[in-house]
Amino acid sequence: MIRVPPLTLAERLEGTLARAIMRLPVPLILRLSGEPAVTRDGQTLDPHVQLLRATVRRRGARGLLEPTVERGRVRYQREAMMLVGTPTGVGRVRDLDLPGGAGTLRARHYTPHAAGDGRAPLLLYLHGGGFVIGDLDSHDEPCRLLCRHGAMHVLSIAYRLAPEHPFPAALDDARAALTWTLDNADALGADATRVGIGGDSAGGNLATVSARLATRAGRPCAAQLLIYPATDMITERPSQLLFGDDFFMTTADAAAFLRHYTGNRADMLQDPRADPMRADDLGGLPPALVVTAGFDILRDGGEAYAAALRASGTPAELLRFPSLVHGFLHMTALSPGARGAVETVARTWRALLDTVAR
Repeated sequence: MIRVPPLTLAERLEGTLARAIMRLPVPLILRLSGEPAVTRDGQTLDPHVQLLRATVRRRGARGLLEPTVERGRVRYQREAMMLVGTPTGVGRVRDLDLPGGAGTLRARHYTPHAAGDGRAPLLLYLHGGGFVIGDLDSHDEPCRLLCRHGAMHVLSIAYRLAPEHPFPAALDDARAALTWTLDNADALGADATRVGIGGDSAGGNLATVSARLATRAGRPCAAQLLIYPATDMITERPSQLLFGDDFFMTTADAAAFLRHYTGNRADMLQDPRADPMRADDLGGLPPALVVTAGFDILRDGGEAYAAALRASGTPAELLRFPSLVHGFLHMTALSPGARGAVETVARTWRALLDTVAR
């Protein structure tokens, strides 16, 4: 876990002010952004996200790992905390430990409010952050939203991060967590026949690779949730050129993340455990819900992966939110569009789980 001091009074006030400003009428929000509505590739950027983007630019945008990995981790965590406000309520939240690939993993279990008879499904969640940043706290609010609006258990884990622990450490932890979750879902109060795995960005990569390897080993999960996933690391695609320098995560950020994850060995990306698109066979895998954002460098790679799954015979539903950006999971307190998207993802994912069983 990243040790981050509590927010200062100034930071809490800044977050409160930001949330208040975002409740202004949309025309005024666009005026405050200092530019007309941003349109690119036939899509129009969410106005609340546009104002957030303009604010970041005015302050002098920095790379996600600048000036150092440790500083980037702390900044990412504090910004996520500032934006949230009051956390979304769920039935219960508790921290626990479970076995990882090389030691104990910190985990957080979100229990939904009681809903009728029977047991709710469970989502094992792997946070994003380029395999380098992020932890249980950075993704606390997204997990709460998925739990509440999907009426399901969510088990979030803090896997080992690069560069201290390069590939395949994070994957080893994800695989160990999936095995443990499949074995212990009933003890957690969940429906053991509806255990899915998911994550955002780097977490989506770890989720789909873990799902494939578990299936090949005879221990499949029920489904996979891939939110703007890093699933094609090599192919150059139009979305990288369209959105690579000014929409929160840049191509430079992505390259830095991969250098740390692979130990600066580009050849590692030929390994299908690192790059899911390199797998010889994507058939027979758990059904997938693939979520992309219109203004995201990973958009085309994620959508190509969904198409590759379908071409191999694996059911894959694609949801694109054309007005949003990479990282919209963290913008739900500022953007009604982002919040609505996460709620839609939660409901769609729950509907998928309700149609499948291990």
